[in-house]
Amino acid sequence: MKIGTKLIHNGHETDPHTGALSVPIYQVSTFAQESLDHFGKYDYARSGNPTREALEETVAQLESGTHGFAFASGMAAISSTLLLFSPGDHLVVCEDVYGGTFRVLTSLFSRLGIETTFVDATSLAAIEAALRPETRGLFLETPSNPLLKITDLVGVAKLARERGILTLVDNTFMTPYFQRPLELGCDIVLHSGTKFLNGHSDVICGFAVVRDAELAKRLRFVQNAFGAILGPQDSWLVLRGLKTLKVRMEESQRGAMAVANWLTSQAQVTEVFYPGLPGHPGHDVHARQASGPGAVLSFKLASVDVTRRLLEGSRLAAFAVSLGGVESILSYPAKMSHAAMPPHEREARGVTDTLVRLSVGLEEAEDLIADLDRAMNG
Repeated sequence: MKIGTKLIHNGHETDPHTGALSVPIYQVSTFAQESLDHFGKYDYARSGNPTREALEETVAQLESGTHGFAFASGMAAISSTLLLFSPGDHLVVCEDVYGGTFRVLTSLFSRLGIETTFVDATSLAAIEAALRPETRGLFLETPSNPLLKITDLVGVAKLARERGILTLVDNTFMTPYFQRPLELGCDIVLHSGTKFLNGHSDVICGFAVVRDAELAKRLRFVQNAFGAILGPQDSWLVLRGLKTLKVRMEESQRGAMAVANWLTSQAQVTEVFYPGLPGHPGHDVHARQASGPGAVLSFKLASVDVTRRLLEGSRLAAFAVSLGGVESILSYPAKMSHAAMPPHEREARGVTDTLVRLSVGLEEAEDLIADLDRAMNG
């Protein structure tokens, strides 16, 4: 069954009790038990809720995993998963990782005795050179946020497996519709489900999916113990949003390709980052491991004045934090997604004051381009 069909027919398309074409919202905190000796499947909603479970199973199936876990935010998913590691462990992380991930690694997990080395993950040699005897995990984004750098997931997974190292991949930009890292040999897939999976800018949520049953037991323990779970109302909204993931991703990608091609011809644009462009350094690697370039692109402008004019002047693309909604969203990484990085760290990674990230929504590409043109060029 292809993924477009799985989005609709995933085992949770009807309520088995009533035949309703939607999973019920089990808005409940606790469950009555049959007897002292026979507890039911559910006891307390932090440990398990039928609505959340339907979503977790759906996301796991889409990512070709064995178990999925839904959390209260993307950072809750990432932070909870990082609790799999222990003091003395070492992680190797892509250098232009999302600012929130950078913050939690350098400000919180460093205090717990977990060390991090940031590397250019486009180079397998650089990743290998950063490994230590105590390295226990690789944390990657591909495409990365916000420069859309590409990592060879098959190569990295092979490198990690040979050394008993876990490979974690934030798959937020691609979603399982375009890329499935577990099928390429990686161990854990992470999502800010706030973005494309939900797709309507009305839910904060996160996911972790694993392919190994033993690893799933460990992560389930963390989820239950730490307690940063997703509530049933939000779980239901994401289940609804997932049903249109195919059509949303296809249409947004079509628009992103049109915008990216237009940007390459603009005098006020100095550089465009989008793996769908043939000149992108990771174009060929990305094409091998994903079925499309996605709906997010970044670009650098000629000056801060032009950058301000674009961000404040666009009428169709919202100037906002986040991405992946039905509306296009322009973001300013230096003060938004990567504000947690010190200025010198941002500059070293290429996150400059003229860098803009665009998540293309469902507007007509011609209208969006006209709006960007008017805002940027006057």
